[in-house]
Amino acid sequence: MSRRELDAAGITDPALRAAYERCRRLNARHGRTYFLATRLLPAARRPAVHALYGFARWADDIVDDLGRAATPAQRAAALDRLEGRLRRALDGFPPAGEPVVLAVADTAARYAIDPAHFTDFMASMRTDLNVGAYATYDSLCQYMHGSAAVIGLQMLPVLGTVVPRAEAAPHAAALGVAFQLTNFLRDVGEDLDRGRVYLPEDLLAAHGVDRDLLLWSRSTGRGDRRIEAALRAGEELTRAVYRQAAPGLAMLDPVARPCIRAAYVLYGSILDAIADDGYAVLHRRAVVSRRRRAAVAADGLTRLAAARFAARHRARSASTGTASACPVTAQKPA
Repeated sequence: MSRRELDAAGITDPALRAAYERCRRLNARHGRTYFLATRLLPAARRPAVHALYGFARWADDIVDDLGRAATPAQRAAALDRLEGRLRRALDGFPPAGEPVVLAVADTAARYAIDPAHFTDFMASMRTDLNVGAYATYDSLCQYMHGSAAVIGLQMLPVLGTVVPRAEAAPHAAALGVAFQLTNFLRDVGEDLDRGRVYLPEDLLAAHGVDRDLLLWSRSTGRGDRRIEAALRAGEELTRAVYRQAAPGLAMLDPVARPCIRAAYVLYGSILDAIADDGYAVLHRRAVVSRRRRAAVAADGLTRLAAARFAARHRARSASTGTASACPVTAQKPA
């Protein structure tokens, strides 16, 4: 499958192929929901998505998994080295021994991705080294611009749009934020172990929750109605961001819509799983069932087949100069 994707993308250099394959493995291992959705993209576009995810994962691992003994200063130095290598690679100087950087720089060049998106992303990664809480949702949004919104903006050139890219950009950014807010809710306990609380302090305080109460619940395994109410409010906030993102699905290239719609539905299903489990995210990780994942994948395959058929039909009509008596309409988002 990987060879077919690389061949379809026209990636022939052995070192570059190996770099993209490394990114694909990172996506498959750490981003199961995202990887499943990516399989619904045309093969030629998948390597670019793997590269963007792989780089983001690589930087995130420096922040969180460089080693338990690593100090914030050591992690910051590692991020500086990574960004320096990326900057040189974006300027056309291939990095030695850095396959993830090699792949993402090639993707950025192929799709003319704005380098500022990578700068903003790295700035948010550095924030994680010394900021453990956010007073308000507005302050959290400043962080999420670099950590999530720009990921959506990086993806747009790869996915393609049927409207001017600037029109689709706010919805793509919102979808990136919605995905990250979903992760914040799912990973409250794990983030707390790392000394971070991403849910805004004012949202928590409105329900009588603070860090000490979260730590108590995490350590004792006991629930609290105040925590449940705060998490429910976080869920409502996240669903509102999904609604902001939804109009962007119809703005994408039709053959890319099944992929992003699947991601949209699967990440939304994480919120469902959190609620169904009684908002017990401080004690266990909410998981989308295999049956649900399979159903979303099957629906995505059906939509993908329809989109490809429509694309071939339009191509045949254009080549023969004929028009269909029954025009094919764009799929509506869920």
